[in-house]
Amino acid sequence: MAEIALINLLLLLGVGLLLAGILSSLLAMRMGAPLLLMFLGIGMLAGENGLLGIRFSDYRTTYLVGTLSLSLILFDGGMRTRLSTFRLALAPALLLSTAGVVITALVTGLAAWWWLGLPLLGALLVGSVLGSTDAAAVMLLLRGGGVQVDQRVGALLEVESGLNDPMAVMLTILLVGLLTVGGSEVEPSAAELALFLLHQAVIGVAAGLAGGAIAVLGLSRLQLTEGLRPALAVTFGLTIATASAVLDGSGLLAAYVAGLVIGNRRPPGIAAVLDFSEAATWIAQIGMFTLIGLLVTPARLVGDLKAGLLVFAALTLLARPAAVVLCLAPFRFSLREHVFAAWVGLRGSVAVLLAAIPAVAAVPQGERYFHLVFIAVVASLLLQGWTLRRLAHALGLLLPARHGVARTVLDLP
Repeated sequence: MAEIALINLLLLLGVGLLLAGILSSLLAMRMGAPLLLMFLGIGMLAGENGLLGIRFSDYRTTYLVGTLSLSLILFDGGMRTRLSTFRLALAPALLLSTAGVVITALVTGLAAWWWLGLPLLGALLVGSVLGSTDAAAVMLLLRGGGVQVDQRVGALLEVESGLNDPMAVMLTILLVGLLTVGGSEVEPSAAELALFLLHQAVIGVAAGLAGGAIAVLGLSRLQLTEGLRPALAVTFGLTIATASAVLDGSGLLAAYVAGLVIGNRRPPGIAAVLDFSEAATWIAQIGMFTLIGLLVTPARLVGDLKAGLLVFAALTLLARPAAVVLCLAPFRFSLREHVFAAWVGLRGSVAVLLAAIPAVAAVPQGERYFHLVFIAVVASLLLQGWTLRRLAHALGLLLPARHGVARTVLDLP
């Protein structure tokens, strides 16, 4: 009986935190605060140093839940991206999501090594973890936060955030491997690294295209009740992502590509699928960021606060602008668009989840690296997320709000 009571209490705490996250969105909208920051705050308030005193330090569970949540978020983002938008920004986004991640990781890592005296490989690991922008944060602010910007810039930022995770994952895994080997393994060559990245990308894209086509066929041919059709589509997305990961491909990239195929092929019931996916995405974001907040003990962050803010400064003021200027130079973006793209390099759940890998792999100082990344992520959401709309308005990139009649889509046989 005691075990059943404990399970019931844990369930009550779980749904209570979810409810608190949903209700906190009302406060965030009134204050203009980034919603993801509010969800993090709910988790930290419930954590070890918070009101409920919940002790949670399971990096593996956090990484698992976070990976599934990100797959769902990217799948939903792909379904809402039109191919015309994708083509509009594919070339610059592809360069920014590959070379841009490397530039960001190098500049941030070298700055952390120079300013903080971290071991060189450890500093580069921190830079690599922070190398990619966060799809959840970018898409939420650009789509759900009412920040409507010029189509080309918006497309660039959304497509980049959907494509840049494989490079950050590759760099992180490489550096974790170098920091944990006992010297018996041979360091990979540049050709081997390029082959690894190509393998991740090819398998991810292939799995996304094939899985998306199968999902469209299933949604078109299978005679399901209206309630099961959206659930089947979302399950297809998660299956495609995990299958790609099992084949050593990029699961996140596969989820995004599969969503792109389904959203543009428009199978029967797509309106209901999008509504269901949006609800599932919100729950995934709330659950993921609340769990990340639970994982962090604020008292342990105090000692690394200054160092984490210095990492954030290097990332925001040096690394991201350098990556944007170098990667977008061939594509005739204006100075205003360069400034905005540099400032929208938001970091979020992807960085925190990648930072959990060194802790799981028992990398020396792995917990400190996690703290540095978490502080940088919070600073990014707080400063960049809170000022995004004002900056877009100041640069003249903010489009007027569109007020139209509500539209209902009817799927007729």
